[in-house]
Amino acid sequence: MASTDLERLARTAYDAYCVSQKGSAPPWEDISEEERQAWRAAVSAVSGPGDATVTDGAPAKSLVIKAGDRTHVFHADFTVGRQGTLPLSDEHASSHHARFQYAHSLWYVEDLGSTNGTWLNGRRIIAAQRLRKGDKIRIGRTTMTVVSV
Repeated sequence: MASTDLERLARTAYDAYCVSQKGSAPPWEDISEEERQAWRAAVSAVSGPGDATVTDGAPAKSLVIKAGDRTHVFHADFTVGRQGTLPLSDEHASSHHARFQYAHSLWYVEDLGSTNGTWLNGRRIIAAQRLRKGDKIRIGRTTMTVVSV
């Protein structure tokens, strides 16, 4: 696995940890190099040398989402929010509210520390969650449906 992939996965894992700590953990940029190395080692321990990551291996499978009367197709990671890759005109959504990420041949959604949270099938998520066809994702007052994954 390339060092940039390992760094990205370590940071994603740390970000998920921070969400579970409800903001009591410092951001990645503020932790020591020793702590970063520990996160990289942990990610390396659970991903073998031949494992595909977000940036290598087969191209991402498409994610099709319906929001209102519009259908959107994505082939790479993206964010949703008032200023996201998929912009929402929703005052209850944060600027960059949630991240949709393709990893290990699956699509995931994770909250990016938003005030109102990201909801999957009626439950607030605190860490990245796998997406399945038919899932309902609520960001602010906007509900999106996974059409195809």
